[in-house]
Amino acid sequence: LATKPLEINFIRLLSRCESIASEKRGETEWRLEKYVGALEEMLVALRKSLSKPTAEMLTEYTRKVDFLKGLLEAEKLSSPTEKALANQFLAPGRTPTIANERMPVSKTVHMQTKARCTGEMRDELLGMSETDLRNRRGLPLDERQSAAELEAVLQHHHNLQEKLAEDMLHLARNLKNNTLAAQNIIKQDNQTLSQSMRQADMNFEKLKTESERLEQHTKKSVNWLLWLMLILVSFTFISMILFIRIFPRLR
Repeated sequence: LATKPLEINFIRLLSRCESIASEKRGETEWRLEKYVGALEEMLVALRKSLSKPTAEMLTEYTRKVDFLKGLLEAEKLSSPTEKALANQFLAPGRTPTIANERMPVSKTVHMQTKARCTGEMRDELLGMSETDLRNRRGLPLDERQSAAELEAVLQHHHNLQEKLAEDMLHLARNLKNNTLAAQNIIKQDNQTLSQSMRQADMNFEKLKTESERLEQHTKKSVNWLLWLMLILVSFTFISMILFIRIFPRLR
């Protein structure tokens, strides 16, 4: 739980922005853009704060602010197809902003936006078809020419749909490749870490064995030195006794 005033204000404003983004926006569009700008400034202040949140929380905050910025930029695009593709690249937050959220609001906003863009794209295609057909019905054309133009219009929309499907498939493939690459890197890192740990264990066992051998060798050396000293002292004592006994006789 956030206990710092700056972080509390940031979370409140972030929750307000996500709430506005989840609604149908008209006159409040300019407010959301201003709020997101304020969020960026508060996020910079949070990073510089002495009592800043954890690195994981800062990453999550940055992710949510970037999602809102990308959402605004995508909505400024003119073509529904471009909007749909831009929304595919957006990454919503992974955790709830406030405690009473069952599901992160940014994920809900992401799904709503994708659905809205898909609907706009479908309406644009259907609208273009109806307009082209109405324009062609008013012209004095024979049945063969009308059929050819209708086929051309249908083919045009079919090509647009195929292009969109190819773009989405390409995006899905790139996402899959990036995921697999990340998994391989993590797997290699885990293998390297396991090998390093095994090598460290082996080195520790070798060091332990050598330490025990050195300790035993040290004990043996001390024992031999002790016995040598005892022999030397004994020899000196016996020599002194013999010396004392021999010299009186010489007198």
